[in-house]
Amino acid sequence: MIDKESYFISLFKDAHIGDDGAVIDELVYSKDLFCEDIHFKRDWMSLEQIAYKSMLVNISDAIVMNARPKQALIGIKIPKTFAKAELDALSHGFLKASKEFDFQIIGGDTVAGDQLDISITLISHTHNPVRRTGLKIDDIVGFTGSLGSVQKDLDTLFRGETISPASKFITPDLKADFFYAAAPYFTTAMDISDGLSKDLSRLSSMNKKGFAFFSNMDEAILCSGEEYEVLFSCKEKDCDTIMQIAQENNTQITFFAKVTDGAYETVCQENHFE
Repeated sequence: MIDKESYFISLFKDAHIGDDGAVIDELVYSKDLFCEDIHFKRDWMSLEQIAYKSMLVNISDAIVMNARPKQALIGIKIPKTFAKAELDALSHGFLKASKEFDFQIIGGDTVAGDQLDISITLISHTHNPVRRTGLKIDDIVGFTGSLGSVQKDLDTLFRGETISPASKFITPDLKADFFYAAAPYFTTAMDISDGLSKDLSRLSSMNKKGFAFFSNMDEAILCSGEEYEVLFSCKEKDCDTIMQIAQENNTQITFFAKVTDGAYETVCQENHFE
């Protein structure tokens, strides 16, 4: 089956496309859609949680490029049944994120519809962007946090059961302090949005490199999407420094592979455009 996402992106030939955001001078432009019945269901999360997460998934893109959010534009399709209380709840989520990460909401657009769909455009600033390109043979590859819990929680939700409000599916745990401190030692970075294996295949394709895993990894870890942990690479000599920075910021990291010649293909099923 054709990878429709990759095919569609390939139709637009521009050097700025390919990272988590487009870098122009010292600004990073990123955009994410957050759509009802695709990324969430309204009976799974409160409206404030939905609005807050829609911001976080975009802020994650800025963080992994070593950029700090400055302004945001919100596009939103608002269900016709929503009244003032629902609009207030959404605004609380958006404003919570803007206050926490110190950026302004400067405008956007609204339209009425049957479902709740949110589009966020984020403008961020960076002096030294970290990109997806730059892998070198013998670099070490790692990720933050633990992987697999989001898929388990999503399966629980699909069974009609409830999950903890602390779930990373509800509120992604962004590692901003760790990333900004460790960024000078990263050779590449991206966030894990479609699963570790899928995102590794993106790094492999862009850099024409493969990966030698230190040990076998379960598909539950490789294929859990929407984790929003950091996938990064570094020179082997910098691993101890990165580990120290992680400890200082109470961040768990796992070094799991070394960069090699060759290629890596995802072991997970495609989860876009099914």
